[in-house]
Amino acid sequence: MRTRFALLTIAAVSITAAAQSTLPHAAISGPELSLQYTYLRSNASVGQCGCFSPQGGSASFAVPLRRGHFSLAGDVTAGHSIKIAAHDHDLTLTTFTAGVRYRPSFSLGPLAPFGQVLVGGAHAAGNLVEGNTPATGSSLAFASNVGGGLDLTFGAESRFSLRAVEADYLVTLFHNGQNDHQNILRLSTGVTIHFGRR
Repeated sequence: MRTRFALLTIAAVSITAAAQSTLPHAAISGPELSLQYTYLRSNASVGQCGCFSPQGGSASFAVPLRRGHFSLAGDVTAGHSIKIAAHDHDLTLTTFTAGVRYRPSFSLGPLAPFGQVLVGGAHAAGNLVEGNTPATGSSLAFASNVGGGLDLTFGAESRFSLRAVEADYLVTLFHNGQNDHQNILRLSTGVTIHFGRR
């Protein structure tokens, strides 16, 4: 009797633990599209060391590669800022990046973490790059995006989850009359839509 009870207890604990560890990953195992509000913090002010903060939105996608932890990911982000530096320049920054996203095997309850490395290009528009400034003519540049985030999942069958936070280190290489290197903090939050579910 004690042996049966011990075996049943072990089986119940094992099933419960397995369910808890796989629920977040089951909820994000298919293709997904995220729509987010995005805040950027950049040090790219021309002629001085001041910072400015473009705000806008981003859309990202992820398609799992087989049944592993890796996904093919892409991101498009656009942010706009005004009153940059002493001459009230404005700038619209758009980035297009793609690469690999990784989701580890562990979870934090309903929170599913991920990390990613994306590379691509950036486009700048506005009088910061169109006027008579050291950045004139540098409308296209290389961009890289490294970071990660946390998704709040609502169950394996839910079509939606909340991207609680995504934090990335975004680098662009626009000519700016100084070091031609911009370090940008990128913070996002929004909603993720999961496809292939009922």
